[in-house]
Amino acid sequence: MNGLSSWIVTDGAAGLVRQCSGLATRLGLEPEHRTIVIRHPWRALPPAFWPSPLSALSPRGDRLGPPWPHLVIASGRKSVAPTAAIRRKTDGRTVTIQIQDPTINPAYFDLVIAPRHDEVKGANVIATTGSLHGLTRRTLDEAACRRKREVAHLPRPLILAAIGGPNRVYRFTRADARDLGRKLGALEGGLMVTVSRRTPPEAADALKKELDPARSVIWQGGDGNPYEGWLGLADFIIVTSDSVNMATEACISGKPVFIAALPGGSAKFSRFHEALKRGGHARNFEGALDPFWTPVVLDDATWVAQRVRDRLGERFSLPGSPSECSGRS
Repeated sequence: MNGLSSWIVTDGAAGLVRQCSGLATRLGLEPEHRTIVIRHPWRALPPAFWPSPLSALSPRGDRLGPPWPHLVIASGRKSVAPTAAIRRKTDGRTVTIQIQDPTINPAYFDLVIAPRHDEVKGANVIATTGSLHGLTRRTLDEAACRRKREVAHLPRPLILAAIGGPNRVYRFTRADARDLGRKLGALEGGLMVTVSRRTPPEAADALKKELDPARSVIWQGGDGNPYEGWLGLADFIIVTSDSVNMATEACISGKPVFIAALPGGSAKFSRFHEALKRGGHARNFEGALDPFWTPVVLDDATWVAQRVRDRLGERFSLPGSPSECSGRS
């Protein structure tokens, strides 16, 4: 994709950036990251009610203005109206891709990439099973090589438990964490446990107390996140049910993936988990692991990137010369 300029536009949330970066990586792009901040009152209003979206941007965030790139990859509610405005401003010369449900008509963008459980409809909608990311079997293997010494003392099989936390539809209390910790502690093998930004500290501590320190390691934040390396090293992977991103990333590993249900849920999450099970990508975690199950690898990003390449190829000559819209307002 040499010669194509590109932006990633988000509010800086790690999960949104990860999805946009994952697509850019699969496209072979090195995009500029534009982190936007929305001024009051626009940040409290739905995107459809922003009369001049680019004027709603606060100077505390990055500027969105000419020279316009060939491609904008955006995600998150705050990016919806500005990305649609860029398409109008450039008369469609900048290709705009919105990741996740934009909550407005998908026709305002060139492409919308959203998981099937969001039930977004439109001729330009690319429906995926899960979220996008840049992980591949090769990147996991490389990360595993860098991390294998720190877990070499653990017994086999190696089990990665990726722990999330409460959100709008799930809860994860100290008691919930203690119950999950007991189930993990009863498994045979070595445990590699990671927690997320959303994991309450008291829940992480309660879970940790249920684990045998001689055969477990737990990462509770800070520098040097071992997540990708441990994905590559694990023989089994358990992820909590609150995160589409964690489950999707786990399912590219080729390892048996099990979903540990947290209290709560929603129809959307249920549709996602059912799709994983129907596709042979994951199973429910009921306190035991099946060593004879071979899962189906889930790799949406590869075929989605090809669809995007095809769309870009229709618009630009690849590899291309400088954009016809570069430098224009």
